[in-house]
Amino acid sequence: MSLHKPEPVSLFDTRILRPALAASFKKLNPVELWRNPVMLCVEIASVITLVTFVMSLTGANLEPAWFTGLVSAWLWLTVIFSTFSEALAEGRGKARAASLRSSRTSVTAKLLSRPEFGSAFTTVGASQLRKGDLILVEAGEMIAGDGDVIAGAALVNEAAVTGESAPVVRESGGDRSAVTGGTMVIANSIIVRITANPGETFLDRMISLIEGAKRRKTPNEIALEVLLIALTLVFLLVCINISPLSIYSVTAAGQGQPVSLTVLTALFVCLAPTTIAALLPAIGIAGMDRLFQKNVIALSGRAIEAAGDVNVLLLDKTGTITHGNREAVAFVPVGGHGEQELAQAALMASIADETPEGRSIVALARQNYGFVMEAPPAGAEVIDFSAETRLSGINAHGEQFRKGASDATVAFVKKLGGTTIPAELAEVVHKIARAGATPLVVCRTSEIIGVVNLKDIVKTGIQERFLQLRSMGIKTVMITGDNPLTAAAIAAEAQVDDFLAQAKPEDKLRLIRENQEAGFMVAMTGDGTNDAPALAQADVAVAMNTGTQPAREAANIIDLDSNPTKLLDIVEVGKQILMTRGNLTTFSISNDVAKYFAIIPAMMISVYPQLGALNVMHLATPLSAILSAVIFNALIIPLLVPLALRGTKFRPMPAERLLIHNLLIYGAGGLVAPFVGIKAIDMVIGMLV
Repeated sequence: MSLHKPEPVSLFDTRILRPALAASFKKLNPVELWRNPVMLCVEIASVITLVTFVMSLTGANLEPAWFTGLVSAWLWLTVIFSTFSEALAEGRGKARAASLRSSRTSVTAKLLSRPEFGSAFTTVGASQLRKGDLILVEAGEMIAGDGDVIAGAALVNEAAVTGESAPVVRESGGDRSAVTGGTMVIANSIIVRITANPGETFLDRMISLIEGAKRRKTPNEIALEVLLIALTLVFLLVCINISPLSIYSVTAAGQGQPVSLTVLTALFVCLAPTTIAALLPAIGIAGMDRLFQKNVIALSGRAIEAAGDVNVLLLDKTGTITHGNREAVAFVPVGGHGEQELAQAALMASIADETPEGRSIVALARQNYGFVMEAPPAGAEVIDFSAETRLSGINAHGEQFRKGASDATVAFVKKLGGTTIPAELAEVVHKIARAGATPLVVCRTSEIIGVVNLKDIVKTGIQERFLQLRSMGIKTVMITGDNPLTAAAIAAEAQVDDFLAQAKPEDKLRLIRENQEAGFMVAMTGDGTNDAPALAQADVAVAMNTGTQPAREAANIIDLDSNPTKLLDIVEVGKQILMTRGNLTTFSISNDVAKYFAIIPAMMISVYPQLGALNVMHLATPLSAILSAVIFNALIIPLLVPLALRGTKFRPMPAERLLIHNLLIYGAGGLVAPFVGIKAIDMVIGMLV
């Protein structure tokens, strides 16, 4: 199956709006709406006002039909606006999923009976593959399913999944063996062991996860929903008790008329937390969608919310903070030799070396000294690296060129009769190691020429990202298997807050548990099989898409770009979701104040004329006041839909300042906006009626 990365979906794409509008009416079914109890109560209230409207038409109700009809219509719109916001958020995810589905085509696979190149294969459809099957994938062919490379190495184009056009190396062994179905091999051949049955692949999981309708509610969302239900029950009891109170007041005062069922229903809907209840489902769904726009797949809403509260971030060094492949950055000659002489000897020792380190030495020699050698000289004997010698190189032109560890190279030179070891060699080797790099000593037969400085390159821009994390109160800890000297140098260059050197899987697990027991929320990023236990223990576990299958299975968030600094985006989205819920809840509750000044005087003024003093907005009539409050209560929902979908803008600042900032905007805004809005609507009603 092949696929392309889905196109960006605009906030109000017409291809989404129409299906969302149709879905919003389907969601009016009480069987669907019961998941949102507050809006279910509003729907029941809408039915009640519809009955009172019919009664008004038959003359069985004292209130005019235009009033009860408009109240009923706007209450129904309140429910529809709520279901529409949820359907719109779901539709954005479904549109992306549909784009992925439509781009997949069936492919065939070469099924092997033995894990050997050249063995016979049977051509089968991708849908026939099962977990554990072995397939051969050659250049120009699509990988038919998720799996691990067990033989060979190849360049793989993963643009279908990550959107990144640059191909990556996938090879057997190590932490870069996992491959994803739907990606293409563009060079060489590999044998892949399938790790997922049809329908259970990474791509299938991605499609189902970005469909917001299948998202489970998070604990924070459930807790807020319980609060909203409690507030709704309180207002329901208040409204129920107003009816007998008004009847008693009319009897005692001898004037006026009791509060009608239509007015009581309107009061209940206006006082209930309808705004946040209407937008709550959309906020969570849109959060997962925003992560997907950043090329991150969240396997649970709980993980996103936990990311918003992270205090400690543990990062695996290799492939996470650094690129993972050591690169030659300098030639340091010793024993009176020159840099060009060393570069030529290092080039000869590395010309047949296909490892990333060997290729980087050749590239540095060509770039800095203009050497143009493309292959070993004719008749040269290639010496591959072995665990016994810890050396590699070639024999050519009657000389032996080698490179390797300092002690191994010195032993080789002495074996060939070399008696003079440069005095400064030990100091140069120690200096390079102390700086966190790897010294590779180069010799020509029995003479040591110099040292190649191999450095584990820190990823570009990672220091700035760590500075941002620090400003958000997040402590960064680098975890590595390197010795303390090398670890300290890399940690200083990357500007992490702390590091753990010579770390084994159990050390990573212990560090996470210690932080969790101290009350911290811990996030972990990694890409290797040895990271899987720690990823499973962490509160937020971000696995690199380039990582191994066990690492991806242990994580609850997958970064398709394999960029560890993406955690900053994940944290921001997590905080956005929490802040958006809090801000809209504050706005929704603050809205009620203006409605008190609109509806309460209007419904009781016939009994207690003194309540006219509370009509600070100078609303025209009791009926227009009530209707204005109902209309504003409905209109505010679609007006806030863009905020629910985009999320509150996150500003890195202390929690106290952030709380005050948001209270001033959404608390004060929630107080002022209804006064202005209700008055404006009342003026329009006055002109029309």
